[in-house]
Amino acid sequence: MAADGLATWRRMAVQLMSAVPSLIGVVVITFLLTRALPGDPAAQFAGAAATPEAVEQVRKSLGLDRPLWAQFSSYLAELAHGDLGTSLTTGQPVRTELWERFPASLELTLAALLCAALVGIPLGALSATRPGSWIDNLCRLGTTAGVALPVFFSGVLLNYLFYFLLGVSPAPLGRLDPLLEPPPHLTGFYVLDSILAGDGLLLSAVLRQLTLPVLTLALVAMAPFARMTRAAMLAVLTSDFVRTAKALGLSRFTVFYTYAFRNALLPVLTTLGMTFSFLLGGNVLVEKVFAWPGVGSYALEALIASDFAPVQGFVLAMGILYVLVNLGIDTLYGLVDPRVGRNA
Repeated sequence: MAADGLATWRRMAVQLMSAVPSLIGVVVITFLLTRALPGDPAAQFAGAAATPEAVEQVRKSLGLDRPLWAQFSSYLAELAHGDLGTSLTTGQPVRTELWERFPASLELTLAALLCAALVGIPLGALSATRPGSWIDNLCRLGTTAGVALPVFFSGVLLNYLFYFLLGVSPAPLGRLDPLLEPPPHLTGFYVLDSILAGDGLLLSAVLRQLTLPVLTLALVAMAPFARMTRAAMLAVLTSDFVRTAKALGLSRFTVFYTYAFRNALLPVLTTLGMTFSFLLGGNVLVEKVFAWPGVGSYALEALIASDFAPVQGFVLAMGILYVLVNLGIDTLYGLVDPRVGRNA
C-alpha cells in the first residue's frame, strides 16, 4: 500500500512538472494575442473625447509605449509575485475580481456537470444494453440535439419558453433576484451558503435562478457523456471476459455493474475531465444570456474593452485549472482500475 501511495505521488509530481511548459506556452501566446487584437487600450481608457496628446500620455502611463519584450518582462515579474495586473475598466486587481467571480462560474459548471452525468451516463449504458430500442433511439436523438444546438440558442429558447411564455421561471438577472439579499458569504456557492444559513426560502430562490442556466449547459454536456458511455459499454459487452462471466452463470446485475460498467468507466472519466474544462472555460455565452456574474462574462467584457490584464488572468487561471482537473482525473483512474497506477 505504501509503495502504491508513493507511486501515485510520484506520478502526480511528474504530471505537474510536465504541465509547466504548457502553462508557459499559455502565458506567452495569451500575451502576444492580446497585443495583436484590434483596439487601443489607451484610447479606451482615455475616453472618446480625449485628444491625441492625452491618449499618448495615457499610453505612456500604462507602459504601452515600451517595446514588446519590455512589457513581457514586466508581466513575468508581476506573475512571479502573484500579481495578475489591474483591470483598466474597473480599476480593481484582476486576482481579486477573478477570486470573487470564480465561485459563481464553478457553481454553475459543477451543477450542470452533475446533471449531465446523472442523465447521460445511465442513458448511454441503457442504450448499449438495448441497441435499436426506443431508449437507444432516444439517446441518439438527445446526443445529436445536444451537439447540434448552439448553447446560446438553447439559453435564449429556454428563457423565451419558461420565462416569457409560461412565466414559471424567474427573470434571467444573475444568481439571485435583485430584491433578495445574498446568503452570508461562507463558501461563495449560494446553494451551500443558503443551506449552511438554514434559509429554506433563500435556497428555493437560488435553485430557481440556477435551473435554466444549468439546464442550458447540461444539454450540451449530456451529449458526450451519453455517446462515450454507449460506445464504451458496447465494446466491453462484446469482450471475452464478459461472455465468460455470462457463461459462468453470474447474475445480470453482477455482469453489468461489476464487470462491464466498471471497465467502461475509464473513457467516461476522460470525458468527464474534458467536459468540465470545456464548460468552465466555454460558458461565457450562458453567463451573458442569464446575466451570470462569473469569470466568463468578466473576461468577455474585458476583451470587448481591449483590457489586457483580465483576459490574460482568465486564460492563465483556466490553464491552471485544466492541469488540476487532469491531475484529479488521473487519480480517479487509479481508484477505478488499480492496474493504471501500477503500470504508470
